[in-house]
Amino acid sequence: MMEKGLSERPIGIFDSGVGGLTVVKEVMKLLPNETIIYFGDTARVPYGTKSKETITLFAEQDTNFLLKKNVKAIVVACNSVSSNSLKFLKKHFTLPIIGVIEPGATFACRKTKNGKIAVIGTAATIESGTYKRSIKEKCRDAIVYSKSCPLFVPLSEEGWLEKEATFLIAKEYLSELLDKGIDTLVLGCTHYPILKQMLQRVVGKKVTLIDSASYTAIALKEMLEEKKLLRKSRTITEPLFYLSDIPRNFSGIGERFLGKKINNISVVDITQQ
Repeated sequence: MMEKGLSERPIGIFDSGVGGLTVVKEVMKLLPNETIIYFGDTARVPYGTKSKETITLFAEQDTNFLLKKNVKAIVVACNSVSSNSLKFLKKHFTLPIIGVIEPGATFACRKTKNGKIAVIGTAATIESGTYKRSIKEKCRDAIVYSKSCPLFVPLSEEGWLEKEATFLIAKEYLSELLDKGIDTLVLGCTHYPILKQMLQRVVGKKVTLIDSASYTAIALKEMLEEKKLLRKSRTITEPLFYLSDIPRNFSGIGERFLGKKINNISVVDITQQ
């Protein structure tokens, strides 16, 4: 029997830094009645350069922190954790947990017409091969191409969304994928959605962009519906933001990623939780 009031609890979302705010933005848009608590481990970003064991340790600490906030479900808005530690989290915690890779892979398979799918992400995400494996599990005949695009993260944080330099870098990164005849491109990093408009210009209208943030929000909604955990209250509550450090220029970067001003920020020592 479902615990009374469980559906009224908040959703927890965590990331190694600010990129996960693109997921928060999409969840707020799709599920406006839900309450969100976000944790960004900005003191220890990036996770992608760490060992699998360290990433898993950090992910466990992040999850425990959100559990203390009485969340009903957790979204791992971090590709490094999703590719290295999601199985561990699902095994060791009983509440519903979803990552960003599975939704992106699922919708890439649904959208492709010619079976040629490309994935772009950070070096750590691409090297893990998790996207490729996940796509191949869902559509066995798909041909999957992968490419790391590390410069997209600093460019998106810098706000260089429409600069000619960013366009030329994107063209350089993506030309070999376009030469393969892809019709679907997975944005395998939570920073990349804010470059979406410019990336679409580079790849053209015939290539479908799979925005991991928006499809993760859709997958979350489907999961909450299935488990009867959708919040019924209509009162809108402001999201709460917790960070392990306030990075320089955070307000500007955070606002760019979330699409609105960020209030309710608290700094916590995650190692002491």
